[in-house]
Amino acid sequence: MDIRPIKTEDDYTEAIRRIEMLWGAKKDTPEGDELDLLCTLVESYEMTHYPIAPPDPIDAILFRMEQMGMTKTDMAKYLGSQSRVSEVLGRKRPLTLKMVKSLYKGLKIPAEILLT
Repeated sequence: MDIRPIKTEDDYTEAIRRIEMLWGAKKDTPEGDELDLLCTLVESYEMTHYPIAPPDPIDAILFRMEQMGMTKTDMAKYLGSQSRVSEVLGRKRPLTLKMVKSLYKGLKIPAEILLT
């Protein structure tokens, strides 16, 4: 097992190839330990070199609505009146702090997503 930091794209590609070879290795074996270490290194490299931007707040709300089988009418509880729901989801009105708190508490949408 020759594990070293991933510093270049070639190192990254090599680590991915090795992970594919080790995939399915049993836990608490030398191969399983190597797989765990390589996955941690790859994850760290990807977070630095391929960051994922947070989702758009309205897209996050629409996604949660879909997950929960909610309609625009259901959203009035969190955003105010039906017309306000239409304005917010139509991107004509920004979310207020009160709306963000309500969505966070009621629908468990992370505030950091809603505040971007």
